[in-house]
Formats: sequence, structure tokens, C-alpha cells
Amino acid sequence: MEADMTMEIKDNTFARQFETLADQGLVSVEYSFQEKKIFLTKINTPESFDDEEFISTFLKNIMGIAIERKFKVVPILPKIVVFFKKNSVYKELLPPGIRL
Repeated sequence: MEADMTMEIKDNTFARQFETLADQGLVSVEYSFQEKKIFLTKINTPESFDDEEFISTFLKNIMGIAIERKFKVVPILPKIVVFFKKNSVYKELLPPGIRL
């Protein structure tokens, strides 16, 4: 379950977001934690940024972090729900009772 490409991701715990740099600037995914679950709540991108492949790779890398830390992932944002539907290999990260 390796991500397509290695990307440097910073877990900015103060801002509660994962961050990485794209050519256009900072891309981040905001999160909140609750009982070993990480709720992915928002994706922030530079204006006019529309590289869906980059976002998908970023999310795959975040799933890798969740696996490492043994977290369950709760996708709040519709875009992240779509990511889970397209990448069924990560469905094991969903908490019991969450159906997409």
C-alpha cells in the first residue's frame, strides 16, 4: 500500500493539518482527533490549484501516516469520501459502522 510518489509531509499539530508543498504553494488537509480516529475536515490549496492527481497522492500519503499510527480515518469532506470510493484498498481505515 505504498503511495505513488514520496512527498514530504509535515504534521503541523499546532494548526491541526498535514502540509506539503506543490509548485503553486502550500497544500494542506485539516484534521481533528478523537479516540484514535482522525477526522479529515478540509483541503486547502493555493488559488487556481486543480491538480487532482497531486491531491490524490497527498491523501494516499496521509493514509500511510494513519496506518503507521494505527488511526482510523473519518472522511468528512465529500472530496475525501470520493477518494475512499476510488481507492477501496483504504476502506479498512474506516471505523466500524462507517459506510460509503
